[in-house]
Amino acid sequence: MNFDQTSADCHVFTYKEGLLSRVGHDLKLRCERFHGVLEPDRVEVTFDASAFSVVGALRDGRVDPGALSSKDERQIVDNIRKGVLHPDRFPKIRFTATALQHETRALNVQGTLELHGVSKPISARARQVDGRYLAEVEIYTPDFGIPPFSALLGTLKVKPKVKVRLSIPQPASAS
Repeated sequence: MNFDQTSADCHVFTYKEGLLSRVGHDLKLRCERFHGVLEPDRVEVTFDASAFSVVGALRDGRVDPGALSSKDERQIVDNIRKGVLHPDRFPKIRFTATALQHETRALNVQGTLELHGVSKPISARARQVDGRYLAEVEIYTPDFGIPPFSALLGTLKVKPKVKVRLSIPQPASAS
């Protein structure tokens, strides 16, 4: 089964820290362009590193619709491109499964994540929820050569761990 941003969702959650963290925001981001393949013995997903948008700032784990202005959102996307992902040098983010273990209502996936020019092993458990596979994984960005973003002379920072959530349709044969 093939999937992309029209049938699946990929969100990245970032969290603030630092002396001035009160003025910053935890964020929910969306990857706007990706494509993948899910087969009984194969999972591959490629994400466009230049195609992230801001869903919104989080307050108590929920998106707060009025917390960010359009200018704030543009600044965040610009920071992601120029200061974090560098899509001009690293245009694609890829995950390729190396081992799949099927369980009742879940799929354990081990594979390789290529991010920012670095490849590292990664594993995730995808649970079946409402006809979809839902996987969440934490990524420690310095492992991929990405230092945590900081502003205001380092008094406002993004934590080095981000959470990635991928939700894809469950193939009919996986029911």
